[in-house]
Amino acid sequence: MSAAISILVTILFVIVLLYLVQKLPIDSTMKQMAQIVVLIVGAVSLLSSLGVL
Repeated sequence: MSAAISILVTILFVIVLLYLVQKLPIDSTMKQMAQIVVLIVGAVSLLSSLGVL
C-alpha cells in the first residue's frame, strides 16, 4: 500500500514540476533541459520505489 502511495506522490510531484518549468521565464532550450532532468529524476524515483534500483 505504501508503495502505491509513493508512486502516486512521485507522479503528482513530477507533473507539478513540469508545469512550473513551463512557467519559468527562460528560453526554450533551457526549458527542455529542465524538463529532461525532471523526467529522469522522476523515473529514477519511481524505479527506486518499485524496488528495481
